[in-house]
Amino acid sequence: MPLAAMSQVAPESQSGPPAPPPSTPKYEVMVGYAYSTLNQVNQSRYGLQGVQVTVSRDWGRYFALTALGDKYRWATSKGPAGEEGNPGDPTINSVLIGPELRAQLYGPVSGFFRGLLGGENTDGEGETPTVSFAGGVGGGLQYNLGRHLGVRVSGDRIGASFSLINNTPTLAYSPHRTWNTRASIGVVYRF
Repeated sequence: MPLAAMSQVAPESQSGPPAPPPSTPKYEVMVGYAYSTLNQVNQSRYGLQGVQVTVSRDWGRYFALTALGDKYRWATSKGPAGEEGNPGDPTINSVLIGPELRAQLYGPVSGFFRGLLGGENTDGEGETPTVSFAGGVGGGLQYNLGRHLGVRVSGDRIGASFSLINNTPTLAYSPHRTWNTRASIGVVYRF
């Protein structure tokens, strides 16, 4: 056999099974700073700041199931001297879940759109009911810093239904629908 033909085959000692491709992360956790308007509290002048956490499970390249929890506690301002900011000591807590549609936009930048349903609690104001059914839509952009890390900005519009403060049982605590716009920025970890 000519020597040129033998040189076309790699020796057994250098070849081995190919390395498996790296697995694609299936879960994503985002923790960050968040802001919400406070439309369900009468005479509120300032929104609330807080923390938002989202956990997502990817079901392919374009679809995920997302759970979102947030707590808004701190007013963005106290108001001028002699003027009250938000009446009372309001807080907003919510837990929402829903589908998320994703798309790769350009290079490391991706976008998403989501619909969310769940519950919202407004405390510190005597709102009725204490927990209301809530839901809405939102979206945002994500910049991937690497395979496991990213930065995300997002916004949502969440609706709920609470009664007015000082509502009476004779009015059956008639609720009114409120819509809060929310924004967040945070760090994403994929695993």
